[in-house]
Parts: sequence; C-alpha cells; structure tokens
Amino acid sequence: MEIRHFRYFLAVARQRNFTRAAEHLGIAPPTLSRQIQDMESELGARLFLRQQRDVKLTEAGVALVIEAEATVRQFECAQRNAQRAGRGDIGHIELGYVASAVFGGVLQKQVQAFSRECPDVSLNVRESPMATLPAMVLDGRFDMGYVRSPMTLPEGLDEIRLNAEGFVLAVSAESWLCRLPDIGPQHLQNETFILPEQITGTLQVAAQGGFSPTLGAQPGGLVAVIALVSLGQGVAVVPESVVGHVGLPGVLYRKISGCEATSWLSLIYRRFEKSAAVVRYIEQVKHS
Repeated sequence: MEIRHFRYFLAVARQRNFTRAAEHLGIAPPTLSRQIQDMESELGARLFLRQQRDVKLTEAGVALVIEAEATVRQFECAQRNAQRAGRGDIGHIELGYVASAVFGGVLQKQVQAFSRECPDVSLNVRESPMATLPAMVLDGRFDMGYVRSPMTLPEGLDEIRLNAEGFVLAVSAESWLCRLPDIGPQHLQNETFILPEQITGTLQVAAQGGFSPTLGAQPGGLVAVIALVSLGQGVAVVPESVVGHVGLPGVLYRKISGCEATSWLSLIYRRFEKSAAVVRYIEQVKHS
C-alpha cells in the first residue's frame, strides 16, 4: 500500500459516501472503489460495509482510522520539513568570528537579521583565532567565518567583502607619543609593536614611515593586544572600531596622521556550499 491508499480510505471514512469522497479527492468513483478494494484485498479484511446510500466502517476500518490518520500526518510533516530544509528555513549553522566583527556591530546585525528571517535555523556562534578560522571553515568545523582582511584564503573558499575601516594607534597614556600634537608613521620607528592577528596595518604604517618595525608579542585577540599596551609593553595598530568598545586603564587611542592603511571584515565560506540554510545566510549577507 502507498500513502495515497490511506488518503483514499480516510476520505471515504469521513464522507461515508464513495461519490462524495471521490469528488473531494478529484478522482472518479470507480477508481476510488477499486483502490479501496485493493486495500481490503491486501489487508485480508473488509474496511467498509457498503449500503445503498452510504457506507459504514467495519471493526477493521475503525481500527485502521487512527493509524491511517497518524501515518498521513507523519508523512505530511516529513514532507513539510524536507521542503523547509530545502528552502533553508530549518537547519543548523556553525559560525566563527574574530573579535572585531563584534566591535563594529557587523556580526550582531547580520545574525539578528537572519534569525528574524529564519527563526527555526539554530546558530552556534563562537569566537576563533583568525589564523585557524579559514582551515576550520574548509574542513567543516565551521560553516562560515568572519575574518579581518586582507588575507590569503585557501583554495575552495570565497569571501564577501564587508565594511572597510582605517587604523588607530593604541598607546600607553605614559608614552612620550601622547605629548605630540600629531602622531605620524615616522614617529613610531623606535617603538615596539604589539601585533594583532591582522598585521597588515602594522606593516603598512611602518612602510609609510620608512622603517622596519620592531615586533613584539602577538597575544591573540584584540583585548589581549590592548592589555599588553596598557602594561607598557609597546604600541599597537588596531582597527578604528576598537575605539569606544575596548577601554582599558592607561590606554589612549590616537589617530595616525597620513595613515592610508585600511582593512575590512569578510565573511568567508565554502565555494560549493550544499547546506540550504548556509546558502540562505550567504545570500542574505550579499544583499544586505
């Protein structure tokens, strides 16, 4: 028997009349009668007592109604869930990010917009070291990730370029640099640079100043970088979005005069993504 047999059976059981049930189903009465006869033959039991104007369920028919209704409901539920999964309405996403995606508000805005659109897709959002995030997306530990670019991506990953921003200097309030009316790249040649995960800003500032930078520790996330600055271990070239979001005692943020260095957030993802929920998130970001 197929699911249509259960639907035919339930239509007759509810209408108590083959003609009305056939009209409801959109099939010819003889076709419906043959389908019910096939069911009875397969089950080895009569389902209906046929009378002149209507039909009545037998004991076997009464017993089958409950199971048939449950079977049809389960089938329709499975069908709806498969369709929703195919549209990306349900599913699960593992999303990685670097801290500056939070400081600039990009992560919050895009995750909240997606959750409003697809409330039944669960998102597990985790901060991750930027150096390992692309490989984790590539091997499936993350579905997507927010990173600070420019960076070289492994083959098989693509990116959506998001908002660009410049850099500022994080400097100890006790530093002689704070007494300068303007801090230019040339003033930093004797400083030790605490390195964030994205070192492009540091290298570009040094290139503009015409010197090779003295490199200090690279402690990881931006909060850890600013913490070392607050301890007087060096200066740091960090994204502008940090200002107003990471405030530690003894740390000032100063503009670097003439600094042309920029960076931007990117959403990275697998080039041939198959998950409908992930594809839907990617498309939303592209059109946001």
